[in-house]
Amino acid sequence: MDVSTPLIKNVLLLDSEGKRVAVKYYSDDWPKLADKLAYEKSVFTKTQRSIARSEAEIGMFDGYIVVYKFISDLHFYVTGGEDENELIVATVLQGFFDAVGLLLRNNVDKKSVLENLDLVLLCLDEIIDGGIILETDANVIAGRVSMRGADADVPLSEQTLAQALATAKEHFARSLLK
Repeated sequence: MDVSTPLIKNVLLLDSEGKRVAVKYYSDDWPKLADKLAYEKSVFTKTQRSIARSEAEIGMFDGYIVVYKFISDLHFYVTGGEDENELIVATVLQGFFDAVGLLLRNNVDKKSVLENLDLVLLCLDEIIDGGIILETDANVIAGRVSMRGADADVPLSEQTLAQALATAKEHFARSLLK
């Protein structure tokens, strides 16, 4: 029995037009930028009519397993090799999706992601290193990312009730202003 470590080929975060928001490749399957852009366009085109909003969808595209989920004007994709376990790839997607939601206080849209692109990219660094999966628990990922060295930053999992209420109040106020 041949046992290997599951590897992720790439993570794509595209907008509602299929343009890049945050992208990381972990393999040389797409050596040139043109190859990467063509792959992103291909995957987006094949999935844009999907209704993968509440649950992640799994598909086989161009010989790769692609797990994807949409929220607002963003499309999240995680790609694994054709021999990878779909559940593991789906767990990576869910961890990334949930961690971004925690860090952006459930205000996940293109504008918020671009304003906090550093946090999103740090999320990816906490989840995957060179294609190897390091962590999939969204609370752990968000906690590590939110600890940027400043004493004023409190990890999300250690917020006091007052801080949690302030966060909820801020989210409610934003939703009213939209």
